[in-house]
Amino acid sequence: MSDERHILLVSHTGRQDSIDAAVEVCDILHAADVTPVMPFDEYADVRRAEASVGKVDILGVDVQAEDLEIVIVLGGDGTILRAAELVRGTRAPIVGVNLGHVGFLAESERDGLTETVNRALSGAYHVEERVALQVDVVVGQETVYSSWALNEATIEKASRERMLEVVTEVDGRPLSSFGCDGVVVSTPTGSTAYSFSGGGPIVWPDVDAILMVPLSAHALFARPIVVGPDCTLAVEVLRRTSGVGVLWCDGRRAHDLPPGARVEVHRSPEPVRVARLKDAPFTDRLVAKFRLPVAGWRGPQRDDEYEQDPGTARGDQPGTAAEPGSSVGPVK
Repeated sequence: MSDERHILLVSHTGRQDSIDAAVEVCDILHAADVTPVMPFDEYADVRRAEASVGKVDILGVDVQAEDLEIVIVLGGDGTILRAAELVRGTRAPIVGVNLGHVGFLAESERDGLTETVNRALSGAYHVEERVALQVDVVVGQETVYSSWALNEATIEKASRERMLEVVTEVDGRPLSSFGCDGVVVSTPTGSTAYSFSGGGPIVWPDVDAILMVPLSAHALFARPIVVGPDCTLAVEVLRRTSGVGVLWCDGRRAHDLPPGARVEVHRSPEPVRVARLKDAPFTDRLVAKFRLPVAGWRGPQRDDEYEQDPGTARGDQPGTAAEPGSSVGPVK
C-alpha cells in the first residue's frame, strides 16, 4: 500500500486571485511531499491561465475521493458547497479559505492561507459534523428524485408571473396552505444563507434543528418555524397551481415540480464534515461577517467593580468606553 498523501484543492478558477492562491497552495504541498489533487475542469482552467502548479493528480482519474486526507477550498461559500458535493460519502473534512464576500462557511481569510495549509498538513484541526438534509421528490406514489443539501432545499415558483400554491406539513400532519414565491427548508448551517434572506432566524450551527421559511407568502399565518432534528417536513405543490415549481438543493442541483409533486425533507444520516482550526464562538463570527455594531460593550460586570467605583464600572470616566464604530474583544 502506498503511503503517498493526497489533499484535494478546490478553487474558484474563474478568478485570478483564486488561481494565484491555488499556485501558492500547491507549492506548499509539494514542499511537504504531498501530492495536490484537483478536479479536471479546475486543473484545465489553471493550465489555460498558464499558471504553474507542478505535478497534480486528477480527482476520479488518478485518485478517488475515498483516498483524500482533507479538502482545502479557495473561494466563497458556493465553492465550499461544490467541494462538499465532490467528497459526499467520504470521511474527508473540508476547510475553507474565504476569497469571496461573506464566506460564512470558511475557516480563514486570504491572509491566513499559509497557516491554514500548514495546519491541514499537520492535522492541527478538529472535525465538526454539520447536519445535512435528505431531500426526496414524490409524484403519485413514486420517488422520482433524491438529493441532499448542506444549506437548504428550496421549493420555488418557476415563472416570475405565476404564484406557487403549496401546503406545508410536519410529521405527516398539515400545517398551512398558501400562495407564495417559495419555501426554504434549511439546516442551522444554512440559516445565515437563503433562509436568512427570507426572514428566517439565525440558528447556532451546533443546534440540532430544521427550519422552514416561507418566501413572500400570501397568508396571515406563514411564519418561519423551527422543528426538532428527527422531524420530517413536506411541501406539496397543490394541483390548483397554474404554473410549475422547481426544487433547488444548495442552489446547485435542480428538479422540476409539476402540480401534485411532493417534496419530503428530513435529516440525512450522513453529515458534512468541516475542519475547524479554532474554537472561536459563533457570536464572534456573526459580528465579523455581518459587521454588527458592538461599540460600547464592556462584558459582564463583576460585583466587586461596582463596590469599588460604580462610575468606573459603568465606563463613565473619559476614555473608558469603546470608540464609535469599534469592536471590543477578539473577533475571529
